[in-house]
Amino acid sequence: MNKHRSRLDAVNYYTATRKYDVQYPRLTQDLDVDVVVIGGGFSGVNTALELAEKGIANIAILEARHLGYGGTGRNGGQVMAGIGHDIDAMEKHVGPDGMNILFQIASEGAGILRARAEKYGINADVHRGYGYLAVNQRQARTLRKWEKEFRDAEPDEDIQYVDGPAVQGIVGSDVYCAAIRHMGGGHVHSLNLLLGEARAAVSLGVKIFENSPVTAVEYGDTIIVRTNAGIVRARKLLWACDSFLDGLEPEISSRTINTYSFQIATEPLSDAVCAQISPFRGAYSDISPVINYFRVTAENRLLFGSATRLVEYFPADYAAWNRDLLRGLFPYLADVKIDYAWGGAMACSANLFPQIGSLSRCRNAFFVQGYSGFGVTPSHIVCKVLAEGISEGSARYDLMSSIPHARILGRDKARPAIMTAAKSWHQLSGFFNGR
Repeated sequence: MNKHRSRLDAVNYYTATRKYDVQYPRLTQDLDVDVVVIGGGFSGVNTALELAEKGIANIAILEARHLGYGGTGRNGGQVMAGIGHDIDAMEKHVGPDGMNILFQIASEGAGILRARAEKYGINADVHRGYGYLAVNQRQARTLRKWEKEFRDAEPDEDIQYVDGPAVQGIVGSDVYCAAIRHMGGGHVHSLNLLLGEARAAVSLGVKIFENSPVTAVEYGDTIIVRTNAGIVRARKLLWACDSFLDGLEPEISSRTINTYSFQIATEPLSDAVCAQISPFRGAYSDISPVINYFRVTAENRLLFGSATRLVEYFPADYAAWNRDLLRGLFPYLADVKIDYAWGGAMACSANLFPQIGSLSRCRNAFFVQGYSGFGVTPSHIVCKVLAEGISEGSARYDLMSSIPHARILGRDKARPAIMTAAKSWHQLSGFFNGR
């Protein structure tokens, strides 16, 4: 990845429109805390905030670079329903009763996100409305099934399935044959949300340190975390690095593999064009195995993203590559100017479901990872469940941590080949399954 680092680190839409000018110091001292968190994205900050709200505020967050450097500050800002790509596949691990609990958990994430922004007065452009889009009749049948599941999980929510010409009332593209409008979903400026949540955590007593990469961890009843300029001693630890774990903890690093997504943000568009693209100013994604996702931002830019379909590779020009996809959906945007183009890593688990638990050799060392490109909403409910496990324990934590996490053999040396094979398989499976 090193040869692509400069392009991946390019200024993106989120950093260019951040509303919170906050920086945190480098760790230059030794600390004794109750919990040390490694990673300053949604997972680390949300878990720390959940614990602080429970009264466990003697927490140190160590971020190797700056808050939101990873997926939290590089994503699509999509507030979607659910917690994983294929929750039905979890039934073999948790049984029917466990599935009821997982569906309940899955319905809570968006509400937690919105409530947190309101509680702490976070200016993160939180907007309601999501469109799930079908490109063929197989996918349309899937959306009909999803509509029932969404209604069963959230009976009071505004959820509508449409097909045929009525789709134009949800999204301004001729490509789609059916859609669900789900007003329980939506979109958010994810970096501003994170920075606001970090400020809230600090107000409750949490300490945050940026530019403080971890160099070593020593496990025991007291866990010792070393950086180049300071040491943190803690009763409990949380690994929250996701795609930037970089082999620091072998037991969990072998359970995920990185792939990459690429995004663009256009120049500001007219109100009329924005209304044509998005009549209800929602966020959107199709339900193909590798999705296209997009939304109109608060500044009237179209933010659009996707990943390579079959072969794992880095496009030579992120803007041109995304423009080709965008043109296929919205021909009337063929000549629009692209102001920002960027990319980033996503840690994928073998079952495309987020992983939480504790290390086998150290039960006071916890982890969360593997959102598989689906982390904005799930990180808020998953980390609430994780905080329950770290603090008092809960049946929900026991259930989610019981789901097995398969090792991915050859993930380091054969990453492109593994991802190419996985994408090809999922494309084939999606063709027949309509998802």
